[in-house]
Amino acid sequence: MAPEEKAQRVRRMFSEIAPRYDLLNRLLSLGADLSWRRRAVALALEGRPRRILDLATGTGDLALLLKEGAPEAQVVGADFAPPMLALARKKAEVRGVEVDFLEADALALPFPDASFDAVTVAFGFRNFADYQRALHEIHRVLAPGGRLVLLEFPPPPKGAFGLVYRLYFGKILPFIGGLISGSFGAYRYLPESVEAFPPPEALKALMEEVGFRVRYELLTFGVAAIHVGDKG
Repeated sequence: MAPEEKAQRVRRMFSEIAPRYDLLNRLLSLGADLSWRRRAVALALEGRPRRILDLATGTGDLALLLKEGAPEAQVVGADFAPPMLALARKKAEVRGVEVDFLEADALALPFPDASFDAVTVAFGFRNFADYQRALHEIHRVLAPGGRLVLLEFPPPPKGAFGLVYRLYFGKILPFIGGLISGSFGAYRYLPESVEAFPPPEALKALMEEVGFRVRYELLTFGVAAIHVGDKG
């Protein structure tokens, strides 16, 4: 799929499923995504960043957790699906949390060089049309010493657990997700995009090529992974 075609498809899909996105995240991960996000927030806040960008923010879950964990920091949530951003703004208003949510493309970020001390991406990186270009943009907007925390689904692990997980992820999840959201295509895309995503070591290498010092950890038997990239 051409990068432009992928970008249009992803924007359309996530705009369609926005109203049911949070509910499905909780149901389909059996609530595990909450602990994964908290771990990502802890890693992002280790260096006490003052300026934080949550990229592919969706409905704002991670951005709000970042602001709650670092009330003194400026937190910006960026996404290219307006319906997701509308829900994020409503959520922030209900919680009484001040986060700036804006529409932006990860491949051409509207920020000057060295604008942020930390950048986070939770379950959105694999949807980017060009991984290398997105990493270059993230590296550009990070200040020296800044940190990228990337939470994502790697390809399913090997072994017996991996076989069971593939059955759930490839068959059961798309059916439940499509039934609740009304968009079967979006939840068929999810396992397809995960299977096509670079495994943890390969993603680490991509990040290192851009100039990050990288380490990663696997979560819940390898269902999710967090990559931490520090800019020199």
